[in-house]
Amino acid sequence: MQIESVTLREIRLPLRAPFRISSGTVTERRILLVELRDADGAVSWSECVAAERPNYSPETVDTAWMVLSLWLIPTLLGKTFAGPAGVHEALEGAARGYPMAKAALEMGAWGLEAEIRGVALAQLLGGTRVSVEVGVSLGIQDSPEQLADQAVAAVEVGYRKVKLKIAPGSDLAFVERVRAVVGAGVPLMVDANAAYRSEDAAHLQALDAFDLTMIEQPLDRTDLLRHAHLQRRLRTPLCLDESIDSVDRAEDMIALGSGRIVNIKPGRVGGFTASRAIHDRCREAKIPVWCGGMLESGIGRAYNVALASLPNFSMPGDLSPSARYWAQDIVDPEWTMGSDGMVQVPFHRPGLGIEVDLERVEALTVRTERFGVDIQAGRGA
Repeated sequence: MQIESVTLREIRLPLRAPFRISSGTVTERRILLVELRDADGAVSWSECVAAERPNYSPETVDTAWMVLSLWLIPTLLGKTFAGPAGVHEALEGAARGYPMAKAALEMGAWGLEAEIRGVALAQLLGGTRVSVEVGVSLGIQDSPEQLADQAVAAVEVGYRKVKLKIAPGSDLAFVERVRAVVGAGVPLMVDANAAYRSEDAAHLQALDAFDLTMIEQPLDRTDLLRHAHLQRRLRTPLCLDESIDSVDRAEDMIALGSGRIVNIKPGRVGGFTASRAIHDRCREAKIPVWCGGMLESGIGRAYNVALASLPNFSMPGDLSPSARYWAQDIVDPEWTMGSDGMVQVPFHRPGLGIEVDLERVEALTVRTERFGVDIQAGRGA
């Protein structure tokens, strides 16, 4: 492939309802979209998952835009690559860090390659599942009763796993109430987004009483050692999310015993090349993985669904249908979930398996910048 132009667009997509986690509340999603075109006219879209504020990761929509425009996009323009692996290597050499910005281009290259070859993205990636299990992520609520009502509704529509966001002061009573109303047979987990400290170990140990499938990222993302100490005190498996930003960090987790499950978010780790490496290493170590979400639009969801079709994604991912978060998505068809709690992997369509609603994107766009071999890199068009 030879990337001839890249266009960045920022859209503002309002959520159906506010989504609250331990570090803040989101009511409208600022989303950075990337459109890639190759010299032969093939086009693909991707999405940068960075948030508006640096509360989940140091990256933001604005820092990603800057890094993409100044260093990453110029590295690719006009160059010929044998495939996405070459794009990954070039981006790694262009800048240190900024995995979300890099992932937007690297995953877009995978989408572009699928378009060029006329195959489904999941097939190009090596996926094997034609459908994947869907879990739901419920934000922090004002009361245990409100959270329990949402959990019951999620179970009734077929979600295979219910994830509860927790934080100090919004944890034990909330989880206890949800477990009581959904029953013992419903897979239930909690996600702290690094809201606790090592001295909270005894408090977190009380979560063992609720038969959870996992406790996700209770401690700081840099602290694999204290996660290992905590895991030894808990019966419930720890799942690491923010901590696992590379295959090397996965190796460290395995060696230290810092967790027993990994949440792979391709945007967090720099794209599909790193995601597959983490997936493969965890599979060797018999560590199950699943695909988390970052409040993506239907474009980002296409990449997550393709990734979740790989064989070691053996637990339901945060792959909720479009209508869960958006009154209207930016893709056609929108992502849907069957009553069996499964989403279909679009092996029958080349590329992402969806079409981008260009009119919808245009209506939501608040800024745009084009970079191409025909213009000076870095100057908007």
